Amino acid sequence: MSGKQVHRIKSITEYHALMGLPKPEHPSVSVINYGSVKLPCLTEMSLLFDYYAVLLDHEFKGKMKYGQQTGDFNEGVLFCMSPGQLFEIVAEDGSPVERSGWLLLIHPDFLWNTMLAEVIRRYEFFGYNVNEALFLSDKEERSVIQILETIESEYRSNIDKFSEPVIIVQLELLFTYADRYYHRQFLTRKISNHAILHRLEALLTETFRPEVIAVHGIPTVENVAASLNVSAGYLSGLLRVLTGKSTQHYIQDKLVDLAKEKLSGTNLSVSEIAYELGFEHPQSFSRLFKTKTSLSPLEFRNQF
Repeated sequence: MSGKQVHRIKSITEYHALMGLPKPEHPSVSVINYGSVKLPCLTEMSLLFDYYAVLLDHEFKGKMKYGQQTGDFNEGVLFCMSPGQLFEIVAEDGSPVERSGWLLLIHPDFLWNTMLAEVIRRYEFFGYNVNEALFLSDKEERSVIQILETIESEYRSNIDKFSEPVIIVQLELLFTYADRYYHRQFLTRKISNHAILHRLEALLTETFRPEVIAVHGIPTVENVAASLNVSAGYLSGLLRVLTGKSTQHYIQDKLVDLAKEKLSGTNLSVSEIAYELGFEHPQSFSRLFKTKTSLSPLEFRNQF
């Protein structure tokens, strides 16, 4: 199972078969403790899941590629994958990959007709790239493991009508903790977070040059995030913590600041300024400007 072949895994049972594991206790959910199973010796594998996956890896010896980035992990790390996301593992030196930790697999069918089926789509961390994965403290890792052990205990018990509600409650608790930890990361990893903010400022300065914006138009949230090698959800979450603004509002505020400079320092008409800033219709520019400043462009200019 090496090479560049991508294995699309449509069911949890299919994943168990691929990895040489016994059939799952439940067709729509599985909890795998790497310390209690024997996995095949892999040097490289690419997987595309049709279900949700939560990976808690400890002292992983190799490289993981998740989303757009490759990362080296040698300590406890938690990250979450949505259906349809590509996940790759590669050995460091060609030797078999060593694994320790936990893997939780949840098919969307398991969440059907529960509140979590809708809520899970709102968790931004399910759209993150590998370089946005969460490095856990020892205390945080213990909390996550405790929940996974509870899910595993219920998962391995005789399935009855209470099994699904009990597991759903534990999943809600797990994702609530994960959400707390991911947002905490914005505050504790200040150096890297501020570095992203500085790169964003430089990127927007370049993007808003007249010759660039004339060709590419107003940058979208997705394009800005891709240029910074982070996901759109991560960037918006980071900016909300650091600046109180979403990425969209941050871009709009930069546009309005540039418009103020042109309105106060040039003789360009409002329409000319709108076109220079990438707006197809001057009316759209005027509406945005008034929303942000409570003044029309002309009212703002008349102040000077």
